[in-house]
Amino acid sequence: MSNILAGLFEHHSDYKKLETELESSGFENSDYIVYLDEKNHQSQYMASVSVENNEYTDKAKNIFTQNAVKKTYLFENMNIENESYEKLKRYINARNRAEIHNSPDVKIKVSTQGIDSEVKF
Repeated sequence: MSNILAGLFEHHSDYKKLETELESSGFENSDYIVYLDEKNHQSQYMASVSVENNEYTDKAKNIFTQNAVKKTYLFENMNIENESYEKLKRYINARNRAEIHNSPDVKIKVSTQGIDSEVKF
């Protein structure tokens, strides 16, 4: 079974250019899906590509990067024909909730003296 590489793209990136680059690098029209907003084609969009091995995964990631991808997700043992947009969106939401985000640097000041007249944060 193949894997699916999904990517969320910036508002300014061109989905037609993404499609052209995928096809020129060896992906068939049936190997990828671009999910667009019906109302506004200039809004943020998502694309998914069926990848069979690490070579195709790296090739698709490079194309995604050249087309202003914000984030990529690799779903293993999934077939692009059997997965819907809603299901992929649920998987992406679950991964985002499970991800540990970086917190701002917190400096803890430890005093070796007792309380003095200056408060330090």
